[in-house]
Amino acid sequence: MSEPILTIRNIESFYGPIMAIRGVSLDVHQGQIVSILGANGAGKTTLMKTVSGVMDPEKGKITFEGDEIQGSEPHKVVQKGIVHVPEGREVFPLLTVDENLSLGAYTLKDKGQVDHDRDLVFSYFPILKERRNQEAGTLSGGQQQMLAIGRGLMASPKIMLLDEPSLGLSPLLVQEIFGILKRLNDEQSMTMMLVEQNANAALELAHHGYVMEVGRIVMDGAADVLMRSEDIQNFYLGVQEEGARENRRWKRKKTWR
Repeated sequence: MSEPILTIRNIESFYGPIMAIRGVSLDVHQGQIVSILGANGAGKTTLMKTVSGVMDPEKGKITFEGDEIQGSEPHKVVQKGIVHVPEGREVFPLLTVDENLSLGAYTLKDKGQVDHDRDLVFSYFPILKERRNQEAGTLSGGQQQMLAIGRGLMASPKIMLLDEPSLGLSPLLVQEIFGILKRLNDEQSMTMMLVEQNANAALELAHHGYVMEVGRIVMDGAADVLMRSEDIQNFYLGVQEEGARENRRWKRKKTWR
């Protein structure tokens, strides 16, 4: 396998005195979808913010295409080709769909490239073309998530960081959006790092997965292998009843740490 496009080595990030990321290391290869799994508070979103420059790590190194980027300003990270689609969509509600998409292309000077990217977004999300003059705040939750992803695509990314794209959506909409993400990977070779609590959907989409708990990576492997893992089935795919999960949680802490 070729060298990874993104490497994270021994990253530590803090919220004040609280260490949220504890020595995390992982790799993302060109054309891969890598899923980061874990419960609320595991550190998944903090990891995304640290990669995208929203937070600065206290220790460790982040390398993208051979260049160290830890501590870079977010707009510099975007210019390098890393786009962060945040949790909660964060669309601009009073701006139209078209205006939101245009803001995603703020680092690009080539109008031809911007037009190409807009056409690409509309080809994957035709509902956005239909509603291009509609204020984003009037869209449904699923359409806003499509807009958030489309706005990210407008920056011509080399890698997309997607934070909880299934959050608050119906199972049918989750299936639709994850299907589009798969098409983007298959047809555009779009590299993605995906943070998700919906482990089943995330592992079905991904090539490789990492599991985070209390700021640490506690397991990783090929997505199909993780899907068959007893620990993943017990704790993230809802196979066992809660009492059995708690019993195994104690055993897992002793074996994984």
